[in-house]
Amino acid sequence: MTTRIRPSVRALHAYTPGEQPAGEGVLKLNTNENPYPPSPRVAEALARFAADDLRTYPDPQCRELRERLAERHGCGPDQVVVGNGSDEILALCLRAFVRRDRAAGWFDPSYSLYPVLAAIEDLPARPVSLTEDFAWTDPDLGEADLFFVTHPNAPTSLEFPKARIADLADRFSGVLVVDEAYVDFAETDCLDLALSRDNVIVTRSFSKSWSLAGARLGYAVGPSELIGALFKIKDSYNVSRLAQTVGLAALSDPETFDARIAAIRSTRGTATDALRTRGFWVADSRTNFIWTRPPAPHRAQ
Repeated sequence: MTTRIRPSVRALHAYTPGEQPAGEGVLKLNTNENPYPPSPRVAEALARFAADDLRTYPDPQCRELRERLAERHGCGPDQVVVGNGSDEILALCLRAFVRRDRAAGWFDPSYSLYPVLAAIEDLPARPVSLTEDFAWTDPDLGEADLFFVTHPNAPTSLEFPKARIADLADRFSGVLVVDEAYVDFAETDCLDLALSRDNVIVTRSFSKSWSLAGARLGYAVGPSELIGALFKIKDSYNVSRLAQTVGLAALSDPETFDARIAAIRSTRGTATDALRTRGFWVADSRTNFIWTRPPAPHRAQ
């Protein structure tokens, strides 16, 4: 029976999603979710949502949501695609831009989903090791059609120098996908690169900063030609009516968004100072989580 399964799938070490523990009294840190609830406007939108609307398919183009995102980012709706979480868009990028005899690359350590997505597509992997202190390394991308840059990076929590990312985009003949799931907690972003280069796509998520991980909603911004290619191969109705509804509600309340981001940044600073006072090594986090090492002789385990 196993011969009916593609060899790459048989050999695949599947991505392990973070556990969702049951019961009370659990402080859950393993998936970097937002500790605050979504905007009150999300709850209001859900209260108004008519169950009868679930009889019909959602807008396959996510027009209203794309228009709102385009307005937020100063671009055209044809430069925005919405997905079932940004993970779907990462998978679509591999399918759309990497030829079968070419490779996909990423930094190591980085988001552990990248090698899984490449293996599913039977693509050669070109991981590029960061330095010992998790800093940028100039990658050799001779055989790659696509390279993922997680900015800020996970799990290291660090920002890469934007000038290095821009230089890489200018030198790279393939598509540079800048995964900005945590960028709202950072100091810089690469959206302007996606709007000024013909080979850069930026992906964003509603899971972390917008407190909507349960809605599964993400999007990408980039050149209309590349975004159009993603539209060609996405599932027809890849974003549910509920997800589109809560996404629009969240975007209508930037004040709550800004307040929650400020609170998380403040807590991050307080926690970092407290850990360092106790002898922990702590990276200069630009995410909503902390990358840390306990003082000797203690180990993370």
